[in-house]
Amino acid sequence: MQDSGKKRILIIEDDTHIAEGLKLNLSLQGHEVDIAFDGVSGLQKWKTQQPHLIVLDIMLPGIDGLSVLRSVRLEDERLPILILSAKGSPEDRVKGLTYGVDDYLAKPFNLEEFLLRVERLLARVSWAGETDDNDPALFPRTYSFGSNRIDLGASTADCRTGRITLTEQEVKLLKLFIANRGKPLSRKQILKIGWGYTGIMNTRTVDNFVVRLRKYFEDDPHQPVYFRSLRSMGYIFDHEDPATS
Repeated sequence: MQDSGKKRILIIEDDTHIAEGLKLNLSLQGHEVDIAFDGVSGLQKWKTQQPHLIVLDIMLPGIDGLSVLRSVRLEDERLPILILSAKGSPEDRVKGLTYGVDDYLAKPFNLEEFLLRVERLLARVSWAGETDDNDPALFPRTYSFGSNRIDLGASTADCRTGRITLTEQEVKLLKLFIANRGKPLSRKQILKIGWGYTGIMNTRTVDNFVVRLRKYFEDDPHQPVYFRSLRSMGYIFDHEDPATS
């Protein structure tokens, strides 16, 4: 196997014994390893440490692992993520793959197999390189609906008011809506995935951002067609014309 070199690995796992055991064995392989024991701190460490690989449990306190996965994928589509979970049914695996996980290993697991899977994922990144444009992406660079055209790569949009520059958070929320086109999203889901928030929060944060998106992309922001409210729940994004350009 090709040597993938020393890499930074983040383990997001609430079981102390499993997390520490994985850290020890990965460290013996020559990697820099850190642990987060819940989803909130996991997202924080992902942003600050920029690991080369995440090992992720599903059943976490605060933000669950699948919400962590979806949040990461809104910003980074290529970072290798290995789910390590007691939830190993075919349905759980399919859900993880749908949300963009690279590999899935059910607990209890064989340590040697786990280490080999980690090295395979790290080696694949090394082989592909950072400029591999042939790697399939979860999101197209451009996305069109109605008379609107969004360039997700450049963080710009052409809409009824002309060309605008989108903030990082606006792009992240647009990706969340695009990935869930036609599916209802509760305010709680949007906060968890779009912001990494848990607990009791002011959902006006979500409402204010949706108001902003309506001003950009709706012909009549007071009678929205694309970003529609769902009473007592949240929002749904949908449109009839083709999604990509």
